[in-house]
Amino acid sequence: MKADPQAAGTPPSYNLARFDMVSIRLAVACAQSGSLTAAARNSHLALAAASRRIRDLEHALGVPLFERHSRGLSPTGAGRVFVKHGLTLLQTMHQLGDELADLQRGIARHIRLCASSAAISQFLPPLLARYGELHPQVHIDVEEQVSEGAVSALREGRTDVAVFVEGPDTAGLDTRLFRRDELVLVLAATHRLARLKTPLAFADALDEEWISLTAGAAMLQKQQQAALAANRPLKLRMQVRSFDAVCHMVASGLGIAILPKGASLPIIKSMKLGWRPLADAWAQRQLLVATAAGQPDPGVGQLAEFLADPSQNAKTRHPKQE
Repeated sequence: MKADPQAAGTPPSYNLARFDMVSIRLAVACAQSGSLTAAARNSHLALAAASRRIRDLEHALGVPLFERHSRGLSPTGAGRVFVKHGLTLLQTMHQLGDELADLQRGIARHIRLCASSAAISQFLPPLLARYGELHPQVHIDVEEQVSEGAVSALREGRTDVAVFVEGPDTAGLDTRLFRRDELVLVLAATHRLARLKTPLAFADALDEEWISLTAGAAMLQKQQQAALAANRPLKLRMQVRSFDAVCHMVASGLGIAILPKGASLPIIKSMKLGWRPLADAWAQRQLLVATAAGQPDPGVGQLAEFLADPSQNAKTRHPKQE
C-alpha cells in the first residue's frame, strides 16, 4: 500500500498547466471585488462558467481559495497567497504584451533599472533623457527602491541595473562609481540648531527627535550606526517614504532630519526651512551603479557604463595619463 505523500509531510505537487491566465485573472478579480458576479462580468464570463473555473482552481490546489457567504466572497489564507502571486503573473504578462507591442514601434528592448531615491531625485532624470536620445530603440523601466532593495532586486534577477548609495554588500556584483553627494541636517528655520551655519557633528544633535525614511534607506542606516558608535539612542519619531514628506514633517516641528543636499535644497527653500552641513565623514557619500558579475548582455553593460561617473571612466580607460 502506497503512503499518502501529504500525510508523510511531502508538499503536494501542482499541475501548473491548469492555471490558465483567464482563471488567474478571475480569482484576482474575485478577491478585489468580493463578488463572483462582478468578477465574472468584468472578465466577460458567464456566471456558471466563472464558478466552474474557481472550483477547478480550488480542486487543482487542493484547498479552498474563497469563503462563500451571503455577502459574496472573501479570500482564505490560501486565496491571499494565490492572489499575491497571481497579481505578479498578470503584471508580468502585461509587461510582456507591452514589450511585444513596443517591438512593432521600433523599440528593440527594455532594460530594468532599480534606483534609490537619492539617485532618482538628484541625478538620473537628465541622464536617462540623454540616453533615450542616443538609444531611441531602448526603453528603460525604472523602479524606485531603498538602496538595500535595489541591491536585492539585482541579486534576485528582478532588475538589470541597480543604482544605490554605497553600503549594502556588493560581493558578486560589478560596480562602478555613479556620483557623489552630501548629507545635510534639515530643520525648522526657528530651531536652535539652525542659528549657525558651521558644520555640526551628528552626535551633537542626538538629543533631538528624528524624522527619517523607511527601513533599508542608506541614510537611516548611517544614522543608526553613528548613534551606536556614540553610545546614544536615536530618537526616531517618524518614518516616511519620500524626501518631500520628510520636509513636511520637519516644517511642522515634529523633528529634524538628514537628507541629501542636492535633492533637498529646492524643498528646503520652498518651505523656508533651515539646514546645516554635517561635520561627520560619512556625510560625504558615494553612489554606485552595479550589474550582475560577468553580465553577458552588452546592452545592460552599455547602460551601466553610460551612467557611471565620467571622470572615473576616464581614469579606468587611461591610467597612464594620470
